[in-house]
Amino acid sequence: GMMRNVRTKTARAAVAAAVLVLAAGGAQAQEKFRVAADVGYAPHVMAKPTGGVEGMNIDIGEAIAKKMGMQLEVIDQQWSGIFAGLNAKKYDMIVAPTTITEERAKSMLFTEGYFESEYQFVIKKGGPQVTSLDDLKGKVLSVNKGNLYDKWATEREPQYGWTVMRFDKNADAIAAVIAGRATANMAGSTVGGWAAKQNPMIVPSTLIISTGQVFGMEIGRASCRERV
Repeated sequence: GMMRNVRTKTARAAVAAAVLVLAAGGAQAQEKFRVAADVGYAPHVMAKPTGGVEGMNIDIGEAIAKKMGMQLEVIDQQWSGIFAGLNAKKYDMIVAPTTITEERAKSMLFTEGYFESEYQFVIKKGGPQVTSLDDLKGKVLSVNKGNLYDKWATEREPQYGWTVMRFDKNADAIAAVIAGRATANMAGSTVGGWAAKQNPMIVPSTLIISTGQVFGMEIGRASCRERV
């Protein structure tokens, strides 16, 4: 309960900070507030059965748009090209959960962090649990191409001898686990927990890797400078 309240307050602060930055950048000169998200990265951004999108990060995007008197337009963008799209001004902001790093902050403006970034695996139910990274030695890990989980797993490939299998959508990386093509999908703990709730064939790993990092949302520095 307390943790959820902390996260809610932090998310509110992130919304307020984003509105200030975007207002300074002149984003409200247009009626549509265009945001990018990797649709299918549940529970953050998901396609609704009736059409449109929903999810935790869409709620935050809607709150920012409402404060600026604008209409939210969500552009589905594969993660591997999401930053390039921001630099090319295809959209005003990325609402997909993005870990705040020093390197990324050089080219993008971040909101305040709104959620802790923890790494977790999704594995097939009934199979051996993952209690340590040693349990994955020589196995196949599926990841969403180009994200920090991909980078993290790739850097440790020589140490653990696992193989990294990359997919444009994390939902496909999870499907690879269900089909037995991969032993585990590596993503954020929110994603693993949600996926396991929706599908009885998979469970999250007991191993959770705490990073000390947080998720934020970002706008391009270049477009900010131009608008101001």
